[in-house]
Amino acid sequence: MLDLETLQHHVMLGAKNVWSMLAYDPSAPMLFSSGLFWLLFILILPVYVALKSSKSKMVFFIVLFSLYFYYKSSGLFFLMLIGTSWVDWLISVRISHAATPGRRKAWMWLSIILSLSVLGYFKYANFFLWNWNQMVHGNFQPLDVILPVGISFYTFQSISYVVDVYKERIRPTRLWIDYLFFLSFFPALVAGPIVRADYFLPQLEKNERATPDMVWGGLWLIVIGIVKKALIADYIAQYNDLIFNDPQLYTGVQTLMGVLGYTMQIYCDFSGYSDMAIGLALIMGFRLGINFNAPYQSRNLTEFWRRWHISLSSWLRDYLYIPLGGNRKGTFRTYLNNFLTMLIGGLWHGAAWKFVFWGAMHGVGLAIHKASLPVLKKIPDNFVTIFISWALTFVYVSLLWVFFRAASFSDSILIIRNIFVDFQWNQIPQFAEARPEWCVMMATLILFHFFPEKWGRGVERFFVRSPWVIKLGVFIIAVQLVIEFMTSEVAPFIYFQF
Repeated sequence: MLDLETLQHHVMLGAKNVWSMLAYDPSAPMLFSSGLFWLLFILILPVYVALKSSKSKMVFFIVLFSLYFYYKSSGLFFLMLIGTSWVDWLISVRISHAATPGRRKAWMWLSIILSLSVLGYFKYANFFLWNWNQMVHGNFQPLDVILPVGISFYTFQSISYVVDVYKERIRPTRLWIDYLFFLSFFPALVAGPIVRADYFLPQLEKNERATPDMVWGGLWLIVIGIVKKALIADYIAQYNDLIFNDPQLYTGVQTLMGVLGYTMQIYCDFSGYSDMAIGLALIMGFRLGINFNAPYQSRNLTEFWRRWHISLSSWLRDYLYIPLGGNRKGTFRTYLNNFLTMLIGGLWHGAAWKFVFWGAMHGVGLAIHKASLPVLKKIPDNFVTIFISWALTFVYVSLLWVFFRAASFSDSILIIRNIFVDFQWNQIPQFAEARPEWCVMMATLILFHFFPEKWGRGVERFFVRSPWVIKLGVFIIAVQLVIEFMTSEVAPFIYFQF
């Protein structure tokens, strides 16, 4: 038998191990694809269901878990999230009680300026200081600034809430904790979707339980999201990273495969995260809306941005493009507003000139498409024209992803130059022979991406209505595939940095 001292030692050691697992670790932020998250989610779900009948208790419980989830993702910055929600909620109440339109507008702009100032400091301070020092030839020393995970996402949510209160689309929540629930809701907290208050808060007010179809539909989305992220995106990323880390070492064919690989990787990575977020919310009885809709089927850039990161695209349209004047002030202003919107959208993604260029070129592409519409409408739709328009869009989007991923602008130019200058068709069979699994995975992904939408809905309905044995089998197969192809721990989601 263990003596008392040995037992105490084992208890203390066990408690220390549990604490180290539950405490914030900057090198291992909590991910949807991590085992710890699913363990905690399985533990809290029965409690959540039990508290669902009491809205106030449910809200308090989920707020606590959401803040802990953010703490595990970004450390003590969860306190800043609490502060942001408190300030913006107080301002929203002030807006609703303001006696004059001028005061309402002043309160709104105060909230926007505060939110953008915090975002600007953490995300863009070093970028602007570096550029200023380049102009004045100063000795730049970067500020010791750590970017809080997901700050871009919840800042945009907060701004849209305050603007909607100002425009009387919604009324401010009666209780601050309800607004904190909306802003910190853990499925959408660190990488979106960007949830709109006028869509989410009525669901919170109704506090309806999830239907069986919502629960099983949510589980289906989670399985699909895990496969996209942990199986496909992380596997093909191993080769893509080789190309982008040392682009001068590879031929045109190898470089092209890396670019195509990243084009698919970023889609699977980000849409996989969105699928998991939407699925988790569905299981809890909340709908977050669709965030990706087969974007690589698009036949022009306008359609692409209606299908890619839909929550961001619609936010930029409603809170930036339309306030700038939209298409109401003439042709030139329409093109300019499109360009400025995409330019700012590029800067939102990252504090670097390559992101600005990426956004600017999307703005140029949108302007060219809109200017060409009178001619394009005269061209008949047939297989050839549909294929050409799709191919041009896909190539344009894929080449711009190079600037999004490459370490520098010069690396981006080198990568694109390799494709067009050093491309030899006879190397393609050699590449396929050297990396058969990568090629099969890419071909399968591309094939599935172009399946008709109704096929995907049919498979989902089959899963939702199937016996539990089939559901369990699908889940086990998905997990086994992830384990089979996973070479290390699941990598962080790409959009965590934004």
